[in-house]
Amino acid sequence: MQRRSFLTAAAAATVSTLESRADAAPPASSKSAYLHFRYYYMRAGSQTERTNAYLKDVYLPAANRAGLGPVGFFSALVSANAPFTLAITSFPSLAALENLHDPFAGNAEFRKGWKEYNAAAGYERLESSLLRAFDAFPAIEAGASDLKRPARVFELRTYQGLTEDGSLRKKKMFEGGEIAIFQRLKMTPVLFGQSIVGPNQPNNTYMLAFDDLAARERLWKDFSADPEWQKMRATPGMDNSELNANTTNTLLQPLAFSPVR
Repeated sequence: MQRRSFLTAAAAATVSTLESRADAAPPASSKSAYLHFRYYYMRAGSQTERTNAYLKDVYLPAANRAGLGPVGFFSALVSANAPFTLAITSFPSLAALENLHDPFAGNAEFRKGWKEYNAAAGYERLESSLLRAFDAFPAIEAGASDLKRPARVFELRTYQGLTEDGSLRKKKMFEGGEIAIFQRLKMTPVLFGQSIVGPNQPNNTYMLAFDDLAARERLWKDFSADPEWQKMRATPGMDNSELNANTTNTLLQPLAFSPVR
């Protein structure tokens, strides 16, 4: 079996296993995007410059030509694993992700840029994960794509479940009211996804956008004090300590060329 066919079959089998549990998750929605997270971990300096130039001048134009997106590119503002560049690409289906470069393979400009980037090590390591967007939030909400607009602060949170059941219950908690609270408080949700392939399974990941760090601090205080949230978290079986083994939290800033900004 060819490698790309094996990877697609493995991912599809994982999705099928998760979604066949009628008592655990709702039927899959064909409208939910698949979100590919790709971390380029680097030392600093020339590696960062070369990688970001490749993403700006080669990868992003190829993704646009293939009709993929929204696409976002970020660097760490506050993170234990910096420096890195995070590229997030939205795919409409698993078939579209069968091979990351298949949509671009016929383009001579992409092939040339990709080969030039790979002629020397542009990173220390790559780390990828694949998420399926929540049914209640089926696509990346990119917001205004004007590159002249002020860059926002993005918060990326991942909740690693104590069990698969706990992770699915946390997902239902998001879809059953927590996302709506974020929206009501103007916390600007960007994406919500359930991990299909990647580290620290099972987990759910979401991203919020804030005008600045001061707005982030103020809005999280509003959220913590919100009566509806207080009632929800007090519901038996819904406290985070009963659902999650670990929570990671990263603050990101968009790169200058990122459409999601």
